[in-house]
Amino acid sequence: MEDCSQKYSCRTAKKTLEWINAIVTFIKPYAFLTNAHVTNFFTHKLWQSIDPDWLHCLRNEPVQNLLLIPCGIIQEHWPASLKEFVLDLKCLAFPREQAHLNKLFPGVNVVSLNSVLAQGMNFKKKHEVEVLSAVVSSIANSVGAQTIVDVGAGQGYLAQVLSFQYQHSVVAIDACSHHGTVMEKRAERIKKHYTAQMRKHYPEIGIPNVPKTITSRVMSIDMLKALTSMSPHIDNVKRPELIGQVADDKTSLILAGLHACGDLSVTMLKTFIECKDVKAVVSIGCCYNLLSEGCLDIAGSQCGFPMSYGVKSAGISLGKSSRDLACQSAERWRILKEDAGLHNFELHAFRAAFQMVLCKYYPEIITSSPSIGRQGKVLRRQQQRRILQSSINCEEGDYSGSALYSHEFSCNGGTSGNETAAANKFLLFEKFSQSGLSCLGLKSLQETHFHEIWKEAEPFTVW
Repeated sequence: MEDCSQKYSCRTAKKTLEWINAIVTFIKPYAFLTNAHVTNFFTHKLWQSIDPDWLHCLRNEPVQNLLLIPCGIIQEHWPASLKEFVLDLKCLAFPREQAHLNKLFPGVNVVSLNSVLAQGMNFKKKHEVEVLSAVVSSIANSVGAQTIVDVGAGQGYLAQVLSFQYQHSVVAIDACSHHGTVMEKRAERIKKHYTAQMRKHYPEIGIPNVPKTITSRVMSIDMLKALTSMSPHIDNVKRPELIGQVADDKTSLILAGLHACGDLSVTMLKTFIECKDVKAVVSIGCCYNLLSEGCLDIAGSQCGFPMSYGVKSAGISLGKSSRDLACQSAERWRILKEDAGLHNFELHAFRAAFQMVLCKYYPEIITSSPSIGRQGKVLRRQQQRRILQSSINCEEGDYSGSALYSHEFSCNGGTSGNETAAANKFLLFEKFSQSGLSCLGLKSLQETHFHEIWKEAEPFTVW
């Protein structure tokens, strides 16, 4: 079979369009799945639209093999059509290998944040800000930009590192007034620290730069152009109607965004193309499922997806469920151990089965697209703790009954263990459903028969 790494690329516009069209051709026959939400697996009987040979094969496949499917790893005994599907999918997927920073940006020096700048950041956020601030600073210096605009600045982590550590002039824009207030208070605390340090060691330098904050929702390219044209030397602004009074035509800019949500990333890219004062854009997007979509036939459309003429010409539309699905990184499954993977699948089954409870007993709530995701996260953490305790008990030879879930079966063996595991799984589903109802402000009705619902879902939760 042709090497996937050579089959598609974005080296030219023609090759990129070939890749786009190949993806469109591939996904169209599976629209019934990509347009469906996982919660409707049982309510819409989605399994009836799947190739019966595939279904039979995958239902009898070990969990560990299922976890490897997103990596393009197939099994020899699979039907030929299923093997072809998985391999084609792998070829069409965008590569997710981590890039080497020094190869992309030679000479970039990532500086570890001190405790003052890192206050309030978790480990992940600290790492992101350290790397992105170094990259943005390097690009700003290389293009000679006078000001960096942090779009969707949040509480100002990136803006403040660029300002205090790298000594750039920074304007921070965020739609939330609360974020703006927190950002300013945080900046003042950091400013006191750096002012004291400068007076002690570099008295000739003076007071350090503080990021300027603007509270405004960026709704359009024109608005972002106006916001980014503001002089960095003015006081913090919270009223966008003042923008026209403080424009500075001599300012060259860089747009930067860490987790620029939904259409905000698109607006930044379009502003970069249309605004000559913006010399570069550095954006780490997020929440792609929140991109606006449509307007395929409207010239000059400002919808977030699709952006390119190539995708528009392909006539593809995704829809909310497909965009939500596209945000899930199934490749992360490969790092899961068997127990973790199994319980991850089970929680999806619980949520899909719970949808049957809502449809049957609380149909009025379905129209509001209920969200109970955090209930699943809480249950997952509880399960992980019990799995860990179960493993310890097995290693110590303690079979007193504290080992729950399917791991109990692997310790005890035998039919009785299998029956116990099945009973425990139902109890977990019942607990999940009760928590979900509570989350939605609903009370369990006397006539709610969780066991009848679970009987329909259970065959899809046995591996």
